[in-house]
Amino acid sequence: MTTTRKRILVVEDNEDNRRILVFRLRKIGDFEIVEANNGAEALAAFREHPPDLVFMDLKMPVMDGWEATRRIRESESGRRVPIVAITAQAMAGDEQQALAQGCDDYLAKPVVDASLVRAKVERFLGPS
Repeated sequence: MTTTRKRILVVEDNEDNRRILVFRLRKIGDFEIVEANNGAEALAAFREHPPDLVFMDLKMPVMDGWEATRRIRESESGRRVPIVAITAQAMAGDEQQALAQGCDDYLAKPVVDASLVRAKVERFLGPS
């Protein structure tokens, strides 16, 4: 019996932060990982390779994560896909704002604690 690998879309404009998160995800399980540098790329990747989970940076050039999340949520398939907001601007109220804007969870950067990433993945995709 073959199981389909879960696909995770990682949207992050900072290459170092993106590499760290991708590294953490590869240590957790055998996922297909699609990367995007900004919200516009995220929308294109979402349409071309529909993910099972999205890690979305909120502050990016071209199109920010807020707008990309809103547009994903407007699509039929985008209503069901979990989106985890990631931001370095971890200030009081940011998590509540991210949840109110359509994100399902929140993760502060830098993503150094692998157990936090694992907890998010397991919450939305199950144990790997």
